[in-house]
Amino acid sequence: MSLEEAVIVLRDQLTRLDGGSETYDHIGRQIRDAKAEVLEKFRPIFAPEHVPILTQDEFRSFLLFKNNRHWDNLHRQGPQMTADMAALRRALAILVDEGKPVRHRLDQLRPLGGEPMVKFLGRAVISAILLVRQPEKYGVLNNIAKSGMKTLGVWPSFPPKASLGEKYGLVNSVLLNLAGQIPTDLWTLDMLWWRVQPHVPSGSGIPEPSHDYPVTDLNTAGTLTPSEDSAPSDAAFALEAHLQEFLVENWIQTDLGTEWDLLEEDGEVVGSYYETHEVGQIDLLARHKEGNRWLVVELKRGQTSDTTVGQLLRYRSWVRENIANPGDIVEGIIICSDADLKLKYAVKGLENVRCMTYKVSFVLAAAEQLHPKAH
Repeated sequence: MSLEEAVIVLRDQLTRLDGGSETYDHIGRQIRDAKAEVLEKFRPIFAPEHVPILTQDEFRSFLLFKNNRHWDNLHRQGPQMTADMAALRRALAILVDEGKPVRHRLDQLRPLGGEPMVKFLGRAVISAILLVRQPEKYGVLNNIAKSGMKTLGVWPSFPPKASLGEKYGLVNSVLLNLAGQIPTDLWTLDMLWWRVQPHVPSGSGIPEPSHDYPVTDLNTAGTLTPSEDSAPSDAAFALEAHLQEFLVENWIQTDLGTEWDLLEEDGEVVGSYYETHEVGQIDLLARHKEGNRWLVVELKRGQTSDTTVGQLLRYRSWVRENIANPGDIVEGIIICSDADLKLKYAVKGLENVRCMTYKVSFVLAAAEQLHPKAH
């Protein structure tokens, strides 16, 4: 698709935004119309004069969708980013210093081949702050923007071993060009990217309120369960709808998180709903902490065992052909609430493929009693 064709598609999405009645139209209008309120609230806290006294609560407040009204997954690494507030303030002071080229600032925050100044302060959070500080100058570089730009054929080519600063500079030039031709502002353009995704599932770009989940246990599949032909309960569907978000937000607390890291790009976790643009979206994609091994995770959400296994094998082949290095091992896991006999037979002869089941713990505790006040 040419740049001119991409502009036409984005203009069409912008037009449909006002006239559409779908849920994602309603959410899109809310995001677009929240711009002035969000900028008024958060531009001051990221001002150079305020950053030296920025509090943990102020920063983490910005990461929540209910406050930034635009990005629904920035909060996931909030605790790690704010673990050392002195380091975070030093990094943010560099980020908002307009006396230096943005490329140099980003490369100082996340040097190519070196350790970042603040772990998990990645491109998604960095570019969101840049947009809030200078909404006419900086666009957003995150996984949703990347996927949308690739869908429309406007994702730029990078030189080998390009740094974050180099990549952001090239992407931002495209964003500025597109915003000028549509025309629209960079805030609204960023919202349009999830409207042009090949797949728009819950949690992959359409913001939803955040939830707090109990910790679950992931165990190897064991006891035989009733046939998958029996209809799952409404409760099972409700749990499955949020299973992906739970796993991402609590990855390090699961057994898988001790051995595997969800795939990252420039400090942003991109291994959730990983868009292949050829064979569909991979539910979860991870790399082994010691390298040379990949893990494709497929969540079984009501579909048949044959469909689930077929999807997993397709994704494994794609990873092996497109992003794994020669000699890397690509493994697969199917996570489900119950592993029935059909599923067990389907994976029995497959090398490096296994099943895991999840259990949700739901605990009720007595509320603390109010004690009468002394008179």
